[in-house]
Amino acid sequence: MDAVTSQGKALGRLSAVSDTPADDRRRDPADYVPAVFAVDDTDSPADVIDSLALAAFTAGSQPHACDAHLEEVRADASLLPAGATVLRSARSPAREAVLAAGDGWTIRVVRWNSAGAEVSVTAETQELARAMLASAIEGAAPERDTKADVVAVGFWHRSTRGPRRAARQVKAQPWDAVKGNYPVAARDKLAALMTVGAASVDGRLLLLHGEPGTGKTTLLRTLAFEWREWCQADCVLDPEVLFNDPGYLMDLVIGHDDDDDGKPSWRLLLLEDCDELIRAEAKQSAGQALSRLLNLTDGMLGQGRQVLVAITTNEDLHRLHPAVVRPGRCLAQIEMPAFTPAEAAAWLGRPGGIAGPVTLAELYALRAGKEVAGAGRHPAQAGQYL
Repeated sequence: MDAVTSQGKALGRLSAVSDTPADDRRRDPADYVPAVFAVDDTDSPADVIDSLALAAFTAGSQPHACDAHLEEVRADASLLPAGATVLRSARSPAREAVLAAGDGWTIRVVRWNSAGAEVSVTAETQELARAMLASAIEGAAPERDTKADVVAVGFWHRSTRGPRRAARQVKAQPWDAVKGNYPVAARDKLAALMTVGAASVDGRLLLLHGEPGTGKTTLLRTLAFEWREWCQADCVLDPEVLFNDPGYLMDLVIGHDDDDDGKPSWRLLLLEDCDELIRAEAKQSAGQALSRLLNLTDGMLGQGRQVLVAITTNEDLHRLHPAVVRPGRCLAQIEMPAFTPAEAAAWLGRPGGIAGPVTLAELYALRAGKEVAGAGRHPAQAGQYL
């Protein structure tokens, strides 16, 4: 290979001239590298692999392509079909890329630190491309563990490459293990929520409201654990972007269908601290975002899609937009209150010493022997932050 440098670019040329018969030459890994390619100092080795993967497709020798996006992959899965010859590999802090080839096909594998992967195949025939892709991803998904105190949660965000979903195993405890962390005033409603199943869903919106530290996030993890058999939990990291970007919303709602891969058919979208999205003045401050949320729960967008939306907020229920809390829209509206002094004393296992309501977060701090400013001095009356 001859290399020259011109205006900050490194140009590489590989001769394709050979006396080897065409059928034998096709099996030579060098034949899968393009005759001419160019990179500059803004490109990484993985970017070069991205370009090389399209060489045979662009040239027309492998005119058929297919790909797959895997949200979670076993650590020991190679994602390469049998007989693959590795041509290039590159590793960076964010991803690992591999280019490999076989008889009449080329495969590019990108594994992300998020545990997901992209696999793309080009081949001489459509049947060969599909067969190689199926061979590469067969058995790559990890087994679902429904017994351990963890639950699989997807995390959505919009990156420069478009909407992305990364799967994670999140620690979660069953309801029986955590129900003592919630005051009696809310415990029965929460227990009933845990027993909801696919056949008993009535309403697509779940509202958890209460002051910070009352255990809303912990409850969502427990809910994901209790519903794991029939409902996949997905946490949206940028809900303010989701409902202001129709393309992102469509990709999340329409373009992600688990019906054919053995995963739960229902999905629970977790939106935390979305006060601006659902408060009374949301129509003016958030534009079309509120309308799209409502459309997802029981409008045209939500029709035919088995999607539930769980929202946590610090706002008082009476300060929320009336369209959000109207009868029939919500699966549940549950206030997450602080503990009464008597409940807090029982939780701590020591009598007295607490004058007013205490949040769950404050109870954990007190049990650890920490001084908590304001503990026991929360307003007992309803209104403002609950």
